[in-house]
Amino acid sequence: MSFKTPAPLPDPQQAMRWNWSTRYPAPAKLNLFLHVTGQRVDGYHTLQTLFRFVALYDTLRFVPRSDDRVVLANPIPGVAPETDLTVRAAEALRRAAGIRDGVTIHLLKRLPMGGGLGGGSSDAATVLLALNYLWRLGASQAELQTLALPLGADVPVFVFGQSAFAEGVGEALSPVALPPAWYLILHPGVAVPTARIFTAPDLTRDTPPIEARAWADAMVRGVGTNDLEAVAVALYPEVGVALDWLRAQPETSGRIRMTGSGACVFAVFDDEQTAQAVQQRLPAAWQGWVCAGLDQHPLHELIPV
Repeated sequence: MSFKTPAPLPDPQQAMRWNWSTRYPAPAKLNLFLHVTGQRVDGYHTLQTLFRFVALYDTLRFVPRSDDRVVLANPIPGVAPETDLTVRAAEALRRAAGIRDGVTIHLLKRLPMGGGLGGGSSDAATVLLALNYLWRLGASQAELQTLALPLGADVPVFVFGQSAFAEGVGEALSPVALPPAWYLILHPGVAVPTARIFTAPDLTRDTPPIEARAWADAMVRGVGTNDLEAVAVALYPEVGVALDWLRAQPETSGRIRMTGSGACVFAVFDDEQTAQAVQQRLPAAWQGWVCAGLDQHPLHELIPV
């Protein structure tokens, strides 16, 4: 893959918002449901899920370099810099574009690792979107999504940039319109490795697929669940404790899920005040965030067509 046409110069207002001094957001995602519909011969699982972004972010800043290195200024403890998704994303973009530009990446983490909020995937997508813009590479959305998938199954939806019904391994995306909502997200203080959940022998892998346009009806009828939840609760009881706590709150009305492979769980609310009232009762040992649902990625104007 190579990008043939440099992007045009941005308009002045856009250039004021997005430049080398900007801090670029990487939003969290929630899986409003997640069904495992099968397993391919290569070991990957086929899924159906409904993605929504929420207003909870990591942030990244980029500094151009005079050499051709990609450097993560603040590596995450226990993660080798060369394996970090932000570095891998930048290197993949450089290779595809055939450029030798270097960059230093400053990453401010807020999204917990092993939380099911897609933090690493979102960081990688923000790298692709921001550097495609800053380096004026002119890559299309389709080209960036092609680069995104080998980095992780959740990375393409962040490049897609809007609420989506996803199939396949998470790369077949259809846009959806979701009603306004507020979410109380809880982190019960445990990290859940995705691989451990998907390799569990008792994971349900045969949920019948639903029609892409039937997701709304499924949610209303309570059909939409998270097939990974039972396995995560069995292996990490802290997740079950958090779910039970949310279910015990009178305001939650049963609209409670685990997101991704865990550990974070969430409840859905119609208004911010009710979500905040429940947040005030959280046990002190837990982290909790009240977030609005987003219709678009905050970098949507940088997503090429």
